[in-house]
Amino acid sequence: MNPNISERLNPVGRDDLLQQYLQLRGRTESLVATLGHEDMVVQSMPDASPAKWHLAHTTWFFETFLLMNGSEIYKVYDPIYGYLFNSYYESLGPRQPRPKRGLMTRPSVEHVMSYRHYVDSHMRVLLRSGLSPEVESLVRLGIAHEEQHQELLLMDVLHLFAQSPLKPPYDLCWTPDSAGRTGRFLRAQGGLTEIGNASDPTEFAFDNERPKHRVWTESFEIADRLVTNGEWLAFMNADGYRRPELWLSDGWARAQAESWESPLYWERANGGWSCMTLAGMRPIVEAAPVTHISYYEATAYAQWAGARLPTEAEWEISARNGLLEQVDDVAWQWTQSAYSPYPGFRASADAVGEYNGKFMASQMVLRGGASVTPASHSRDTYRNFFYPHQRWMFSGVRLARDASDVKGPFAGFEGFAAEVVAGLSVKHKTLSPKYFYDAAGSALFEEICRTPEYYPTRAETALLQQIMGQIVGLIPSDTVLVEFGSGASEKTQLILDSAPQISAYVPIDISADALAAAVARLNQNYPNLIVAPSVDDFTRAMTLPSIAQGRPKVGFFPGSTIGNFTRDQAVTFLRTARRLLGDDALMIVGADLVKDEATLLAAYNDAAGVTASFNKNLLTRINRELLGNFNLDAFDHLAVWNREQLRIEMNLVSRVDQVVNAAGRTFAFKKGEFLHTENSHKFTTDSFASLASDAGWTAGRTWTSDAPEFGVFVLM
Repeated sequence: MNPNISERLNPVGRDDLLQQYLQLRGRTESLVATLGHEDMVVQSMPDASPAKWHLAHTTWFFETFLLMNGSEIYKVYDPIYGYLFNSYYESLGPRQPRPKRGLMTRPSVEHVMSYRHYVDSHMRVLLRSGLSPEVESLVRLGIAHEEQHQELLLMDVLHLFAQSPLKPPYDLCWTPDSAGRTGRFLRAQGGLTEIGNASDPTEFAFDNERPKHRVWTESFEIADRLVTNGEWLAFMNADGYRRPELWLSDGWARAQAESWESPLYWERANGGWSCMTLAGMRPIVEAAPVTHISYYEATAYAQWAGARLPTEAEWEISARNGLLEQVDDVAWQWTQSAYSPYPGFRASADAVGEYNGKFMASQMVLRGGASVTPASHSRDTYRNFFYPHQRWMFSGVRLARDASDVKGPFAGFEGFAAEVVAGLSVKHKTLSPKYFYDAAGSALFEEICRTPEYYPTRAETALLQQIMGQIVGLIPSDTVLVEFGSGASEKTQLILDSAPQISAYVPIDISADALAAAVARLNQNYPNLIVAPSVDDFTRAMTLPSIAQGRPKVGFFPGSTIGNFTRDQAVTFLRTARRLLGDDALMIVGADLVKDEATLLAAYNDAAGVTASFNKNLLTRINRELLGNFNLDAFDHLAVWNREQLRIEMNLVSRVDQVVNAAGRTFAFKKGEFLHTENSHKFTTDSFASLASDAGWTAGRTWTSDAPEFGVFVLM
């Protein structure tokens, strides 16, 4: 990952900034804790660097740009280090050639660690002093720079170990990328929009992400997930590496010269394929995403698949709108965009300005983030860049296609119709639970909440009443309360009754009917409260009403709706919410906890059949809005407990072989075939805290009710 310049002027206290710095430096050292000194000296190729060099270079950065410029009494640790550990700052003088970094057996690892601790001791003093905005910006740049080198270090260690005949693991417990379904194309409407990072002094951004500017895109479709190993194997079995018509000319020449026949780190073993990972050699998991792909390979695969790579504008728009899964936790994703300056980009005139401008040639942009990217380092506007032949980074493939090229059952549909057609066209039929909530569905859900078996609402309401005084104490004055999927806004009134410092309420809901009814009640009950409703898919909401600008914000997401998402979807939603609310916001989330199976099953199979009616209302909506002909009596409601995934799974089961119509398409159901309509994941306090952390939040306060257990979490 090439380093970039940044401007980050978050108004964080000195102690917080010092803590960030110390955590950063500690994590870097933890990454090399399992390495021997021999591991840390070797350089496996010119593009890579020894681990020892990473440790020293990131320290040199703080010494050179902060301590040497910020203190007249600071004594340089060793003047020769400026030559040994400068990377490419021409204005700072000569340096050790990059391909020869592995020849530096001296200084020793012990001396480099002493260098780190010497600089850290002086940085502690600096960070406890008053910092000018310019110095604070450089500190945050140094933090981001070292985060990039944390990722580079892991990339380089993997490449080094892959060259060894022993194939040693870096960490036997390293978590593999999760397997899952293959991607589906989702449609995005074209038009004039903005991309890039705004010049907001409260937000972190490298200068190559700025300025924010307008772009035009035609309508397009983009895959919601990354290409899998299984899909890549199909490309290989179709002679994808031996068909020059699929490849760019330079890519074909490179593939032939280096004898590419598979992704980097793949090896044939026992009649199949294995792959070198940070956990050592492992068999290929076909349902997991393919990684370590060059741009040349990515474009060849896209050509073979009848698609293309997205532009970086298309990628950013799609990520911002919540269309994408596997955004930044698996692999950086190639785009077809060349790395060039945005309109109005200007590099700074000092040495730090060498980060970006001089690299804007012959490289391609990647978006997202990877499994080795430090938590919260990525964002939707982040522009990573590599040369098109490089493969040792954690890079994957997401496909796109022009809307005019779309054929078959998905053509011409958007919104509800597109998702119904897509969901009923796959082998394992599924529909999103967000479409439960038309007016009738919202009313049925309120009725579910009153059934004796459905404990979550009662448990959460009782817990909220019990802890409301503590919650109110966390809410600042003149706060805007933002509720995601507000429905009837009943639990919201517990907060509004107790927190007069809330000046405005923004309910976000996909159902205009439910929202209108709730707003009418709120206006009557709270005449002094500003209510600014937003009819939107709360998982993809991009903006808040103007009333929310410049005021503190608190998000509210009760009812354990977070459990309806897959883990990837939940992380994506929480990240979207964090962007929408802002960095200083709080988020109050209700989440149902794991408990005995009998209690769980009863809650989703009430004796009165209200949940069954609620589930089947989805078919009624398809009949009404998409001219469907579903026979509701030909489907049974079924809720089951999945012990392995810790979730209730709600389905509609076809009672007979049948053919149904919807949205002008025909769909066949076999007797006993499932139409999956909802998951309801149950959590432990630890698993929810881990989920929040992956989305860039910290779980602060946590409260748990008595049996049946329910949790309320305040995220910061």
